[in-house]
Amino acid sequence: MVPLKRLVEIATREVGVQEVGGNNRGPRIVEYQSATWLKPAPWPWCAAFICWIIREWLKDAEVQAAYSLTGTRAIEAWRPRTAGAFDFERWAKEKNLRVLPRTAKAKAGDLVIFDFSHIGIVIKDQLGTDSIETVEGNTNAAGQRDSTAGDGVWRKRRPVSSVRSFIRLLS
Repeated sequence: MVPLKRLVEIATREVGVQEVGGNNRGPRIVEYQSATWLKPAPWPWCAAFICWIIREWLKDAEVQAAYSLTGTRAIEAWRPRTAGAFDFERWAKEKNLRVLPRTAKAKAGDLVIFDFSHIGIVIKDQLGTDSIETVEGNTNAAGQRDSTAGDGVWRKRRPVSSVRSFIRLLS
């Protein structure tokens, strides 16, 4: 589906963004954090990155039509603004989106919530049963996610065993 392809493209274009000037800092990190309800500051930003991606994605008229969103107020009311990875499950349920278990086959464009309080976006349909390909903010080359180790936006391959849930944005 074209709208989900656009979502994946937005996320993938951000790969390589790095923190600047210290942990959880930098102009792009502040931009990501501004997509949440919290004031930008040096706090972990993986969920903020996903909020930013979705905000950018919702600028597309085709995406707005898919959710029957008309006008800025409707878009702002619909999109996530949370800084917590696990909170995306609550948001998804409120918006009548599908929250799927780790046993579901991930599709490109799904949000993926990990057991270790982290979130990313699936960028390729899951082919096998043991891993998924993602783009994630506030991680590093080794795949660590915490306030001292995460340093940028990375493309990752993660084991399905680390997944808590998937959120399917479009059927």
